[in-house]
Amino acid sequence: MEIYVVKKNDNVDSIADRHGIMVEDLIYDNQLEYPYRLAVGQALLILTQGDRASASLSREASSREEAEQGSQQTLSGQRINPGKMPLYSFGYAYPFINSRTLQDTLPYLTDLYVFSYGFTEKGNLVQPRSDDAWMIEAARTAGVRPVLTLTPLGSDGRFNNNLVSLLVNQPGIQQHLIWELGRTMLEKGFLGLDIDFEYVRSEDRVGFAEFVARSRAVLSVFGYSVTVALAPKTSANQKGLLYEGIDYHLLGQAADRVMLMTYEWGYSQGPPMAVAPLHMVRRVVEYALSEIPAEKISLGMPNYGYDWPLPYERGVTRAQTIHNQEAVQIAIDHGVEIQFDRQAMSPYFFYWQYGIRHEVWFEDARSILAKFQLIQEYGLTGAGYWQLMNFFRPNWLMMENMFSIERK
Repeated sequence: MEIYVVKKNDNVDSIADRHGIMVEDLIYDNQLEYPYRLAVGQALLILTQGDRASASLSREASSREEAEQGSQQTLSGQRINPGKMPLYSFGYAYPFINSRTLQDTLPYLTDLYVFSYGFTEKGNLVQPRSDDAWMIEAARTAGVRPVLTLTPLGSDGRFNNNLVSLLVNQPGIQQHLIWELGRTMLEKGFLGLDIDFEYVRSEDRVGFAEFVARSRAVLSVFGYSVTVALAPKTSANQKGLLYEGIDYHLLGQAADRVMLMTYEWGYSQGPPMAVAPLHMVRRVVEYALSEIPAEKISLGMPNYGYDWPLPYERGVTRAQTIHNQEAVQIAIDHGVEIQFDRQAMSPYFFYWQYGIRHEVWFEDARSILAKFQLIQEYGLTGAGYWQLMNFFRPNWLMMENMFSIERK
């Protein structure tokens, strides 16, 4: 595997010829759009025929194994490719995800997190507004575990963190909600629960961990795993509403696995910067490892970028969310060079449109590779994506060549 950065006067033919690969493979692997224009500074994934053959054989072997053992046995069995680090690979998706996007993504996943279910003040479960039965079935058919994601989404369709406080302080409501979760998971065919509560109050820190532990104790009897998403802390006593109610040590003990939400440093209403700068991601990982065993930790990864109009004004400026391929296309359309920040390990660029200057940060093969290498360096157990609504093939091809999928 190699990552090639486009230079002035490069084209797909010259790059393919230089690396001894087929033009069609270069175009396919990098999702290049006709007429296959490139941006200077664009990162391209180069796979040799050896890389491609190895991945193809691995995928064929997996398909044969699933066909021989059957869908249910694949879900409960384990497959690890020799010589590769085993990995849980999962991501969040709304039920309105494009069916083709989901089908393209499922072969690279161990778990599909359906986003999201909520609950009422009485502990009744709130279903997603769109039908999720089709994606649960698609996941199970592909040998991927469908996971119910629980958030503090009220019956009015809005996130309400007062619900978290109510829940963790009322054992009766907890008992009812856990019963509702178990019943729904059984009826719909879910195989796990993910708890994604943000802005937990500091006074609810212990109660939240106890709710996670209680959920795991009940659901594990039926073979369901319980995971929890953690805000990106760098120290135990970190101040701020996002952090104070999230106790890494207690939640690491309470859950089967955790995912570090190591993204949104650059966010829609904040100043322009990398969404997941590597030096900050590393700090979160290092703190997490001081509280939680590595085999329980998955690294959260962004599958998107932001486009900010400039100048940035706090409380006024709002960035537009864009997907990674869209970002590259913007650079191509405006004839600008893509830069790369070596500290954040993230691509960015500037462009002008209608007299307004814009700043764009996104993910590419280089930034993703850096995060995969961080997973390897610290021996983490998985990679989790927010979110899977857009398919970015270079990510999955690199994952396929660097890791094996661990399905249990």
